Amino acid sequence: MLPLGIIVQARTGSTRMPEKVIQPFYGQQTILDLLLEKVKKLELPMVLATTVNPLDERLCKLAYKHAVPVFRGSENDVLDRFIQAAHQFRFHKIIRVCADNPFLDLTSLQTLAESFKQSDADYLGYQLAGNKPSILTHFGFWAEAVRLDALEKAAGLTSEKVYHEHVTNFIYGNPTLFNVEFIEADPVVLSRTDIRMTLDTAEDFELQKKIFATIIKENPNFGIREIVQWLDQHPEVLEKMKAEIQKNQK
Repeated sequence: MLPLGIIVQARTGSTRMPEKVIQPFYGQQTILDLLLEKVKKLELPMVLATTVNPLDERLCKLAYKHAVPVFRGSENDVLDRFIQAAHQFRFHKIIRVCADNPFLDLTSLQTLAESFKQSDADYLGYQLAGNKPSILTHFGFWAEAVRLDALEKAAGLTSEKVYHEHVTNFIYGNPTLFNVEFIEADPVVLSRTDIRMTLDTAEDFELQKKIFATIIKENPNFGIREIVQWLDQHPEVLEKMKAEIQKNQK
């Protein structure tokens, strides 16, 4: 089996904003276009894991345009979708990327991949103040890493719907059953609670679309620190983010 591969998770049937990943976000590029271009820079094996829903054929076509192979599996049992995708593409270790994070940080992604190659952990992710896993925050800057055998163990230990919809929750939520490790997030965001760059709603989409277009013109290679600096210079944007955070508690 391959030591490490990337699985990008995407579907069009989002409850709060359907088709968000294939709507024009920057020029004619969709979020999925931008994300696949970024993730390909790691030069690791990569697959788009979407669903068997006929509506997701559009995601498949977009992935093929970027020369990214596709796996189609369960729409609701995302845990099983990841397990089956990993088996088909022979991934022993997986970097899980969610397609609704247009501000995914490339440097952090590279650090995660390199760290996980050398790690014996079942799960490796980023961590914020209070030992909070980044996946439970609103930042949208980070991916997470998990071993295939840990996913299979989780699937065998629980049939609860929430743990099959949210791929890694059971694993990092049970550190006595799994070897769970974390990388501390960048100090500039470690204790922040007012930044929302993950994209769930139409309000998120419109706000982040404007932010992305502005920041990329100022610095095409922007990262977390450049985003935080820009946000701190625009308190009115942070106020809108705080309102969305309140409406979309994790």
